[in-house]
Amino acid sequence: MFKEVPVKYFGGTHRCRDPQETIEKVEGKLSVAGVTRIAEITHLDRIGIPVYSAIRPGAAEGAVSIYAGKGATKPQAKASAMMEAFERYSAEKQESDDEKIICGSLQEMDECIDPLSLILPAKSRDTAKIDIDWVKAIDAGNDTECLVPANAVYHPYQSTNGISLFKSSTNGLASGNVLEEAVFHGITEVVERDAWSIFEATRQPKMEVDCTDTENPLIRDVLSKFRKAGVEVKLVDLTADVEITTMAAVSDDTVLKDPALLTLGVGTHLDPEVAALRALTEVAQSRATQIHGTREDTTRAVFMRKAGYERMKRINRHWFGESQGTITLSDIENKSQKSFKDDIETSLELLEKCGFDNVLYTDLTRPEIQIPVVRVIIPGMEVYSVDSERVGKRLLR
Repeated sequence: MFKEVPVKYFGGTHRCRDPQETIEKVEGKLSVAGVTRIAEITHLDRIGIPVYSAIRPGAAEGAVSIYAGKGATKPQAKASAMMEAFERYSAEKQESDDEKIICGSLQEMDECIDPLSLILPAKSRDTAKIDIDWVKAIDAGNDTECLVPANAVYHPYQSTNGISLFKSSTNGLASGNVLEEAVFHGITEVVERDAWSIFEATRQPKMEVDCTDTENPLIRDVLSKFRKAGVEVKLVDLTADVEITTMAAVSDDTVLKDPALLTLGVGTHLDPEVAALRALTEVAQSRATQIHGTREDTTRAVFMRKAGYERMKRINRHWFGESQGTITLSDIENKSQKSFKDDIETSLELLEKCGFDNVLYTDLTRPEIQIPVVRVIIPGMEVYSVDSERVGKRLLR
């Protein structure tokens, strides 16, 4: 079961170790994971919010090879980029993983989840009799083992028999200084994508979050940098029925009026201030990534520039239009605890209230680097925001 690991660092994020200490502990392992360079790209944008990138040329086919890291401080952003690279490396299927995979049909497997609970594209619905690759996962609530489709664990994913249930993604992939930290952040990412998916599908107005009364110096500094650069930024509360705070930040560069810089950031955490900072710094990361122009998934920017600034704002009026109302940041309850074990248990309770009884994770920690990485899977949670072909019951309702 999970150990009592105290949260010792609260500077805009919750970690058991100061980000600078994390950097010092992991930077010697970057070359083992194939990372050739860590670069600061903050200066490419005029805002000045720290952004770093990690370059990994040997990434598997079908995966990006440049990863951005965000944070309210330079050590946070640098550590974020490094840990993102370790996550991607650890999630790639290696030869040693072959012995962990069990191939067979759902009917032949014991103690496995139904693939349909992962929300499959319509073309993949008939899964009862086809052979699927399975790997072991652990239930975070009771520490028991079960089998989950390998398709939901590895990225990019290539099956042993050519059958894929869906396009693999990085949803729920998380790293940490310790396993408990990784599991908690994996849970928040799955919840984040679920809340984001519900908003994207329904496009109903949400509450805008007012941060003007916050005493958090990091939030005040980040908002000041946007304001001084002439970039309008709005925070929206995306929290759905699962009461783990999810916020989105959308930015509009009213100076350049570049449609590719109509950027979005989303953050989830039990502490609303952390959720807000994650969303705000991810907007800065998105801007720097677009300006950098080196990441392989920027083809959307080409489309946006062809469409034009005003048209892109109209297409995305559910983000840039009127909000339902306003709520102050201080009005949102802080449910975070003093240890990652307690944060995990709080998250499990909030998920169970909404019918999510199974929170699973597979430990992807690689022995050659020994940096905790997990894939968290929560059957039934929506993934429409990362794969529009997958529409689950929560969206259909």
